[in-house]
Amino acid sequence: MSLFTPNRTNRHHLPSWKSPSISCETNAIEPLRKRNNNNDNNNQVQFLSSSGGNAGLALTTVCRSLRPPLPVSVIVPETTKPMVVRKLETLGADVTVFGKNWNEADALARTMVEDAKTDGSGNTVYYVSPYDNPLLWTGHSTAVDEIIDQLSCNGGDDDVRIGAILASVGGGGLLSGILEGLERNYYRGGGGGGGRRSEIIRGTKVMACETEGAASFAASLVANSLDSENNSNDDDDGDGNGNGNANEERSLTMKRLDGITSVATSLGALEVTPAVIHRAHRHQRRGRCDDTSAGGGEDVLSYTCTDAEAVDACVKFALDHRMLVEPACGAALAPIYSERLRGRLLEELSGMRQSSSGDGDRGSSAIVVEVCGGSGVSAELLMEWKKQFLE
Repeated sequence: MSLFTPNRTNRHHLPSWKSPSISCETNAIEPLRKRNNNNDNNNQVQFLSSSGGNAGLALTTVCRSLRPPLPVSVIVPETTKPMVVRKLETLGADVTVFGKNWNEADALARTMVEDAKTDGSGNTVYYVSPYDNPLLWTGHSTAVDEIIDQLSCNGGDDDVRIGAILASVGGGGLLSGILEGLERNYYRGGGGGGGRRSEIIRGTKVMACETEGAASFAASLVANSLDSENNSNDDDDGDGNGNGNANEERSLTMKRLDGITSVATSLGALEVTPAVIHRAHRHQRRGRCDDTSAGGGEDVLSYTCTDAEAVDACVKFALDHRMLVEPACGAALAPIYSERLRGRLLEELSGMRQSSSGDGDRGSSAIVVEVCGGSGVSAELLMEWKKQFLE
């Protein structure tokens, strides 16, 4: 993760791409390790997941690091790169390649879990969603804690606020976690009113970044705008745990893509979890309640880039940081590197220069990019994508 402060020279890094699985997904899976440590029958437990690659690698990394190691099976779609399949197998996962997209692979994974209940083995098989699980969201939410800790550390600038957090969206797990982290820290100190942590994130805008051929979040966000009648009963319960009303899902009209037509196959969920739309609504609603100046309040905005813009961002990021990331990650970097999207980003952040109380310049608003990394990339692949989309 990188944090950029416009017009300032300081730059902070939270290296998600340097995790053992080369992905931010490891932070998300980590709570499963803690929960399983309380299990007295580890030898009878097995985890099974579907994945485009990165979540499967994270799950395998965590399960195989336990003592004793736990068996793990991962179902991946046919779009998964051979290098990712080899990595999974090398780490110790039992890999099955099935289906044209992640949704078909996931359907098989769920069927296998159900079949295991009646196979007579006595083993307990747990299904682990790559994005639709509250434990995963909580794992992702700790990234927000780390950002605030960096800005609060000794020598930090008391005027710095988080202007925006940019994150790629596949099924919505990472975005759900970021919104949970913002909500939790917002309510620290009581009712959103207390403490430096709450002040750092007040007014933060979250940019949900996708490529045009995998924009399932954008489709559902448009179909469920905050002003629509169907979403008038969304509940912001104010407890900071990100749960809200347990019956929220009933009011949404989720949109499902016909297929994935993007180079960013790791973003290949045809439909996002409903939870991410509800959390987006709660974040937007807090912004409307707090903000008395145009453009200064919390918001969730959809950013859709082309495959070419995502690849271009990957190439430029490699040159700047000597790090390779997937186009799925490039979607979050595109608003920084694409002139078209960067202009929009800075325009939408311009309102944050004034405080919600109108008391003048808020100081520097940092732009945070969740550089989630990804395992399906190599120098050769990056050059192939560059030739395909940029030359």
